[in-house]
Amino acid sequence: MGRKDIEAGLETRHELGDAFDAELVAGFADRIERTVQERVGATAAARTLAERNESRTSVFQFVLGAGSAVAGIPISITLGVTDNLGALVISWVGLVGVNVAHALRTRKR
Repeated sequence: MGRKDIEAGLETRHELGDAFDAELVAGFADRIERTVQERVGATAAARTLAERNESRTSVFQFVLGAGSAVAGIPISITLGVTDNLGALVISWVGLVGVNVAHALRTRKR
């Protein structure tokens, strides 16, 4: 409901007189109520979407962490058997780095 609507309503009141005050006020109240309900609905929808995205991000972070741990097992066994400590450290630093990078990117700002 814009300023022009209010001005037009007030101008109508001046033209019609006091007899239509109740209808004019009811019209204003209906418009204001409709506007408030639309804004509240939009805010609630945005909040629901944000909560859903946060939930999905948490699940993905858990899956990424679990997948990294599972991937690290055969890497550790293979590199441990060959006594390649440098490659083992680099592999785990990479796995941890991917998880940390994802966690930092998705945390709340």
